Amino acid sequence: MPGPRNAFLPGAAALTAVVIALAACGAAEPPAGRDGTSAGPDVTVQPTTVAPTAGGATDAPVPETLAFTGRTIDGGAFSGSSLAGKPAVLWFWAAWCSRCRGVADEVAAVQRENAGRVNVVGVAGLGSGDEAMRRFAEETGIEGFPHLADDGGQVWRRFKVTSQEQYVLLDSAGTVVHSGPLSQADLRKRVAGLN
Repeated sequence: MPGPRNAFLPGAAALTAVVIALAACGAAEPPAGRDGTSAGPDVTVQPTTVAPTAGGATDAPVPETLAFTGRTIDGGAFSGSSLAGKPAVLWFWAAWCSRCRGVADEVAAVQRENAGRVNVVGVAGLGSGDEAMRRFAEETGIEGFPHLADDGGQVWRRFKVTSQEQYVLLDSAGTVVHSGPLSQADLRKRVAGLN
């Protein structure tokens, strides 16, 4: 007759297998570049206090959460301070992610439906590479809003995102009101409620 200790072994083995599988789904750190070196910094934190507007005037105060800069997948400069004063959706994706590809048109629809009221920014990373990021955006039709090239993972770490197809929702004060996965129905509902 097996003892009490033996009764726990199958359960422990199953739990270990689940933990390993979940760890493989999301990396805590983005992978190194193709040559084995770090992908390098794409984003820097800037001590910004006021959002610049056209003509150099100042507008809304910039919360610490939005005090960062980066570059877009097409090489342009991006400042998190440009998001100040409006709610924002940060969508974290990877070019090789089939789930991200599957929700891309829905994210684009949410952006179009909320244009002018909510800022939507894609944050590409996890070893995607610049060319693959641009190709993903073209193929999925998500070129109507900015996407950051963040293979170095600075924005991912800033918002504590560890795997692709995650969302960070910020209210107009720059406060994170949601961080994590969302179904497309929940994304629409939460974005509709942002202020």
